[in-house]
Amino acid sequence: MNRRSFLLSALAARAIPAQNTSPAPSAPQDWVCPMDADYRSDKPGVCPRCGMKLILGVPPEREYRLDLDMRPPALRVGERTELTFRVRDPGTGQVVKDFTIMHEKLFHMFIVSQDMTYFVHDHPQPQPDGSFRYMETFPKPGMYRILGDFYPTAGTPQLIARTAIVPAPGNLPPALAYAKLAADVSPKQGINLQASLTTDPPQPLAGFKTLVFFDLNPAQGLQKYIGAWAHMLAASDDLVDMIHTHPFIADGGPKMQFNLIFPRARTYRIWVQMQREGVVNTFAFNVPVKELS
Repeated sequence: MNRRSFLLSALAARAIPAQNTSPAPSAPQDWVCPMDADYRSDKPGVCPRCGMKLILGVPPEREYRLDLDMRPPALRVGERTELTFRVRDPGTGQVVKDFTIMHEKLFHMFIVSQDMTYFVHDHPQPQPDGSFRYMETFPKPGMYRILGDFYPTAGTPQLIARTAIVPAPGNLPPALAYAKLAADVSPKQGINLQASLTTDPPQPLAGFKTLVFFDLNPAQGLQKYIGAWAHMLAASDDLVDMIHTHPFIADGGPKMQFNLIFPRARTYRIWVQMQREGVVNTFAFNVPVKELS
């Protein structure tokens, strides 16, 4: 307690008669989803959107550190690379070893190439020392964004991106350029599922809520995929903004709704993954986002 707080507390105590010194009842706290913090409940349970267990009260947000070590450090196209992730406490710098499961996994990882044609959603394996390891083969030269999604038990869910640069043949610097994405919201056919996308408003605006609707055909046989009806990654064409989210409304039927706020006026590639009859379907759409004129 600082000196000002102490003085205010002392004055307040002095003003209260002796017979009323019992503490006032504290205000009730809501049960909150750690992932979808706008979902509140007056009792414990799980979030109906993402399935996460509710926690009591809103925990303070702290950004953890994500270290990424790559072996061999000289990356090469087509060669297997060991990726090792270590999460460090922002206060002590120590490696975090205690994580809460999110959607059936301790660590979700996404890899996106700079041209946005290469996409991976997978789950590095936990190690006894608290690290997570994954074997990756980069298919082409260029920049890759590697996204870690995890939940330190003592903190809040984290979404942190790291960058890898893969040289061109001959160890030459790769050409670095933004992806050139043309708008594409046409229906997409997966392995055993078709998905059509519409948005409200039809022209998404930066900084405003956009409702993203999917119509699925056939809807029979839809199943939850690692704890959710769908997983979405939305990434801006310059790979600065990356959003991992789950349906706002879904029940295993033919319609699904996501709520997004695109932070900037760019073209975003949206990958969405859904499972039907044991098969994971991955769809990609390009959604242009404009400024409010």
